[in-house]
Amino acid sequence: RCQRWVENCRRADLEDKTPDQLNKHYRLCAKHFETSMICRSSPYRTVLRDNAVPTIFDLTSHLNNPHSRHRKRIKELSEEEIRTLKQQKIDEAFERKQATQELNENNEQNTVSEEGGEEQEEKAIPLTLEERENKDYLKSLFEILILMGKQNIPLDGHNVDELPEGIFTSDNFQALLEYRINGGDEVLRKRFEMTAVNLEYCSKTQQKQMLEICENCVREETLREVRDSHFFSIVTDEVVDIAGEEHLPVLVRFVDDSHNLREEFIGFLPYEADPEILAVKFHATITEKWGLNMEYCRGQAYIVSSGFASKMKVVATRLLEKYPQAVYTLCSSCALNVWLAKSVPVVGVSIALGTIEEVYCLFNQSPQLLVELDNTISALFQDNDKKGNELKKICRSQWTGRHDTFEVLVDLLQALVMCLDAVSSDLSVRWNNFIVGRAFVLSSALTDFDFIVTIVIMKNVLSFTRAFGKNLQGQTSDVFFAAGSLTAVLHSLNEVMENIEVYHEFWFEEATNLATKLDVQIRLPGKFRRAQQGNFDPDMTSENYYKEILSVPTVEHIIQELKDIFSEQHLKALKCLSLVPSVMGQLKFNTSEEHHADMFKNDLPNPDTLSAELHCWRIKWKHRGKDIELPATIYEALHLPDIKFFPNVYALLKVLCLLPLMKVENEKYGIGRKRLKAYLKNTLTGQRSSNLALLNINFDIKHDLDLMVDTYIKLYP
Repeated sequence: RCQRWVENCRRADLEDKTPDQLNKHYRLCAKHFETSMICRSSPYRTVLRDNAVPTIFDLTSHLNNPHSRHRKRIKELSEEEIRTLKQQKIDEAFERKQATQELNENNEQNTVSEEGGEEQEEKAIPLTLEERENKDYLKSLFEILILMGKQNIPLDGHNVDELPEGIFTSDNFQALLEYRINGGDEVLRKRFEMTAVNLEYCSKTQQKQMLEICENCVREETLREVRDSHFFSIVTDEVVDIAGEEHLPVLVRFVDDSHNLREEFIGFLPYEADPEILAVKFHATITEKWGLNMEYCRGQAYIVSSGFASKMKVVATRLLEKYPQAVYTLCSSCALNVWLAKSVPVVGVSIALGTIEEVYCLFNQSPQLLVELDNTISALFQDNDKKGNELKKICRSQWTGRHDTFEVLVDLLQALVMCLDAVSSDLSVRWNNFIVGRAFVLSSALTDFDFIVTIVIMKNVLSFTRAFGKNLQGQTSDVFFAAGSLTAVLHSLNEVMENIEVYHEFWFEEATNLATKLDVQIRLPGKFRRAQQGNFDPDMTSENYYKEILSVPTVEHIIQELKDIFSEQHLKALKCLSLVPSVMGQLKFNTSEEHHADMFKNDLPNPDTLSAELHCWRIKWKHRGKDIELPATIYEALHLPDIKFFPNVYALLKVLCLLPLMKVENEKYGIGRKRLKAYLKNTLTGQRSSNLALLNINFDIKHDLDLMVDTYIKLYP
């Protein structure tokens, strides 16, 4: 093909060039090609057909151009060559005509009606005036709903309870509709000019129907990209309250056409108390309602509130039974220690986590309280300014999500209690009643011995997984080497379990020392003493009680949870991270990914050539130029210009970055979760809507109004 291009261009000077040289260093203007040779599928790109050959050349214009003496000389065509070129054009035109005719015949055969086999008319039936007006009317309604979703405007306006009897006021939807009519929307004006003022223009039922269509159409734009990408992972966030009902936010991870890993919010799923029912509905929603093929799912992760972990683990187990390659992993946006703490099946730990969150929220919403806490920390750490300044900085961050949350809390506990006591006992008008009341309640909660012993034991148990968890959220090389250190972590925890009496004795002593510093009485929990009702065992000491009720179950649970979350399949996948050139370099290019890549064999385009391709990939980076840096992340490797020459490597890297444990390197492609948090933070619980939430969070996704209108007319004729 390159040779024909050179011949047709009359460029004898290029005849000895190779196709690679021609493709890399030379360009041909689009005006030299017949219009039939050019695909106009995109307004932004000019794409040639596979058999395109340049045939349009003006060989005489240079004669009248005084500046043409500096241009390359054009080889003149002989009459025989001209005849050959013309014949080629005629033959190609005939072939195209034949192909078009065959395509039309096939289309005609496929468009027979189901009943009588009669041919359907190709022409669309023209719309009547009434139908056109109805479509324009529906389009206006959809435009209003989309605006409300994007701008986070709730459908309802004033509550009925706020209005005197007999007074009618429009809800937000109707108010915007009236505003649009007053702004000159003739379609809406004609529709409603004879309607009574105190009647709803659009019923709640119709609004709900239209919102569901808006939601489905916007979601479908993302799902279409997911299906085109084939492989994906499912991630859920903490259970949230949507207008009084619990829902599970669902996000999907996939690699788009531009090789970017994206994490997008695709909707809410009603939460079920029964984990088995939840698992069935979760699977049905993803496969039947949203149309994703779970055979292509390569990862699943669940960020859960305390108390929900065991239920979501059932969901993960049921999905793994059906789809073994949907690896159950940790999520990159949640610290391992926080995730482990939330999953511990001990009531005291759940209560402690709730108290910690309430303390964080109280100080976070009041800058004055933070200043008061700063002053308290300064007074307590006069002899250690460095430690005091570090704690002040931590207090102004999201410290409840850190790997060392419990360690920070133990260091801060005395300052927090002193600050809250000072606020709750302040008789001036400096603090409002809400803050004074919350300060009193939280101070009492923090000075409960049950809380103190819980956070001290959690701090010590989770110290064994802190460095491991931190590496999992680090660079790609950190994740790779962390996977290899899991055995050592489990060995340490098993050693703790074998000697739990000794370890618990040290932990309990630390808790009693902290309690003494805060003047807290060391005793068994009141609820435990009340439950005994006179049958109290005199040999049951506080130390033994907390060993049996807290230390033993916590250590046992964390060992089991680490084994479940880092299954053999998950670890094999993480071993494949040695494909990333920087990791390969740290291993001195002595890697063996093919042994671990077996689990992804069916995902590769050419599995038979994997071994040879991996060898070429290693050689490429081992013998690179001195000025070439090794790509440090999967994101960088996927965007290499020559990655297309390594199709198996590309497929492996693409599947690996889908694991929810791997962080989204480019932040602008992982904003789905941030927008979800922003929506929940900025919207009152009673005003939240699962339909409007999707429109608000995905406000930048394109939407097709005509499709929405046509769908509505089909569903509700």
